[in-house]
Amino acid sequence: MSVPSSVLVPYAAYLRVYEPLAAFPEPERGHWARYACRTDTPGAQEELRRSLADLVSVPPVPVPVHESGDAFVATLDGVVLVCPWRTRLRGWLALEELVGGTLPAPVLDAMLPPVVREQVAADHERWLERNPDARPWIRSAVWRVPLSWFAVFSDEEREYAPGDRAAGEAPVLRYRTPMAQARRRLARALKALRGAIAEGPMTEGLVGVGRWLEEFHPRALVELDYGGLVHAVGAETLAADRSAADLAEGIAALRDGDGEGAEEAYGRLAERWRAIRNLQFAN
Repeated sequence: MSVPSSVLVPYAAYLRVYEPLAAFPEPERGHWARYACRTDTPGAQEELRRSLADLVSVPPVPVPVHESGDAFVATLDGVVLVCPWRTRLRGWLALEELVGGTLPAPVLDAMLPPVVREQVAADHERWLERNPDARPWIRSAVWRVPLSWFAVFSDEEREYAPGDRAAGEAPVLRYRTPMAQARRRLARALKALRGAIAEGPMTEGLVGVGRWLEEFHPRALVELDYGGLVHAVGAETLAADRSAADLAEGIAALRDGDGEGAEEAYGRLAERWRAIRNLQFAN
């Protein structure tokens, strides 16, 4: 079953890691080397359409039966990098988050019957026994960009293209940075936060992102993609969004002992994303 091409991507943002081919063992390395040479590799829209097609089937398929052999491809200083989709693994992780979330039981049962969830959970347990060190190359967040993600990037790395909504061309807002730079920025942000305030959600978020990034090759590329969020945010708001700059300003203020400046920068950032998250409750 296919999903109509007019379906928009979900309102989700993505944090991705692209690794050089050398990071993968054979025979997977050979697969990605051949894959990167293709001219017909699918993009983010196609990945999401495939996932939606599985979810609207009867019965729903929350996790693919087979792992995806697709990836996103990029280059850094002339080196080919790939970000495997790992759709099956991400499906299991997303289902765990959904089951442990705030959805009422009747709603969850209507979306994914208990027998489906139990089978998927059993499949995941068996898979983990064979792949105990598995981790996804892509993290996602719905109706938001976690503020800790912005600590990885600088405003100079911001890439914005307004697109043409009338012609069906979506805007693009993303950041990209080398892994070494990402790790340095996270370390500096953590040092500033811990030197100024007590442990809290922001610190925990930075630690979580840092631990995840440590799993990858030191010459990888890290990308923050606003993904489907661009469809929920007005053009003017999107063009004016300088979230990475606001967070960097706040962290610099903390480092300098300027509590008032830090509070002002963080306030702008928090208010912007609070307004976007509130859109999910609008009709």
